[in-house]
Amino acid sequence: MNIWTFKSRIVITCSNRITPWLQQEVLALGYKTDRVFKTGVELTGTLYDCIRLNIHVRCASQVLFSIHSFRAENADTLYRELVKLPWENWIPHNGYFSITGNVRNPTITNSLFANVKVKDAIADRFRDQTGKRPDSGADASATVISLFWQDDYAEIFFDTSGETLSKHGYRKIPGKAPMMESLAAATLLASAWNRTSPFINPMCGSGTLAIEAALLATGRTPALFRNNYGFMHITGYPVSMYEKAMHEMKEHIQPVPGLKIIATDISEDAVHITRVNAGIAGVADLIETNVCDFSETPVPADGGGVVFFNPEYGDRLGVETALQPVYRAMGDFLKKQCKGYRGYIFTGNLELAKHIGLKPSRRIEFFNGKIDCRLLEYELYAGTKDSRKTS
Repeated sequence: MNIWTFKSRIVITCSNRITPWLQQEVLALGYKTDRVFKTGVELTGTLYDCIRLNIHVRCASQVLFSIHSFRAENADTLYRELVKLPWENWIPHNGYFSITGNVRNPTITNSLFANVKVKDAIADRFRDQTGKRPDSGADASATVISLFWQDDYAEIFFDTSGETLSKHGYRKIPGKAPMMESLAAATLLASAWNRTSPFINPMCGSGTLAIEAALLATGRTPALFRNNYGFMHITGYPVSMYEKAMHEMKEHIQPVPGLKIIATDISEDAVHITRVNAGIAGVADLIETNVCDFSETPVPADGGGVVFFNPEYGDRLGVETALQPVYRAMGDFLKKQCKGYRGYIFTGNLELAKHIGLKPSRRIEFFNGKIDCRLLEYELYAGTKDSRKTS
């Protein structure tokens, strides 16, 4: 079979609780999802579709293309099934491949052992068919094969992404406790921001939220900052299809006249890092930066936009106590200086969130790593709530 025109299962993975926003992206690209699960979505398509998905999605981790699924009770069965596949037609003979695995089989105590079995099957197939084999190792910058094996069900994929899509490539200086780029993009998609009104980001840290907002508003995707994917290392890779998909993405980049994105932080280092990262992302001219306490952040009077905080969570008792007045001050700032806006506070500490002093209209669940988090949304009425309803 021609692996490039063959239709198969495509699994796009993401961090837990990001799935709704990943599905939103996939549907917007014109695809239909066949299944949605806790850490990803599934659809049917070709490797050509994988190229397009890798270029356009912001919330994903990996785009996996299913090669073969089968029953495997133990490592010997796994090897026997995989050695039958025509790897010599799919992996360049002078190439390099690596194996990743998600293994939960009762006969396997170390997932690395299963990965070695996959590697051995591919190498032995090559030797049998060609007399030599490609190099292999842990580097994910070339052909990447991914194994899923749960109980007696096994499935083998091309990881068409290679290096994770979660990192968007512009953040050369991460700063202190940065939010992963894919998570930042998901929180923006979860918000009510319309991508044309002001986006205000006090406590900006390394600038991830402000930069992702600028990229989202102008139609830029992380593919602009990357030139290597797993699909580029599969035999028969059609460069023209990649160039076509990149051209499609670039055609959607557009200026947003009057767009106001403001990022502030009390730390000069943080603001410097934001400026550097924004410059690498090509959006420095779209982000106004200021060194100041968050309470002094300029908020355009016309309203209608979003004010987005990502404060510290406080992982120790003493730190948590010290942050209580900070959370109260954030609530006061939103209440007094951001009327007509929507306020958002992303936090992994719901006890601290009680000190904000405002009732959230929505509580959207996320994880930041293993931390149980909420994106809290606040409607900040320009007048009283009752007068807004009757106006």
